[in-house]
Amino acid sequence: MDNNQPEGKKPMALNIVNAKSKHKGFGAGSIDLNNVSPVIIDGGEAVIDIGAMHAKSKVEKGIKFSPNREDVPNGRQVWVVWVAVDRTPEGQSYGGVTACEMWIDTEARRGWKILADHVNKLDSALKRRVILEGLGAADKAALKALLIAHNAEWWDASTAELKAALSE
Repeated sequence: MDNNQPEGKKPMALNIVNAKSKHKGFGAGSIDLNNVSPVIIDGGEAVIDIGAMHAKSKVEKGIKFSPNREDVPNGRQVWVVWVAVDRTPEGQSYGGVTACEMWIDTEARRGWKILADHVNKLDSALKRRVILEGLGAADKAALKALLIAHNAEWWDASTAELKAALSE
């Protein structure tokens, strides 16, 4: 997976929607998704993949998901990390960051994930919680590097809890 964009396209941004527009679709208005973005961590590499908002990330496309982990014996571990940006009078920072596990077998086009966990972790990120259980050191390092590279000022203004969770 890479972050390279075709020439002429805008670079991928962490905020999924700009300030002028609102997220549209089922349940629009009940949850403000303007300040949350998904990051996919696959093989120790973290990339912003907006498609994950609707389970259509690059790694999820063409995969039939099962709620039974046994259905994906040859899968690889992939993480969806929900990153919420906090906007305060002092400025912006990374507020909530939560990680959800998936297992994907690209060759067999099968995968495992618990959709309810993904939804609950998205909700937790929106509530400015930091939940990164299960993420290994390499995955945490990749996520930290992506967040800093995307906006170092937001990283500097983030909570000590988030910085500690990604430095373990």
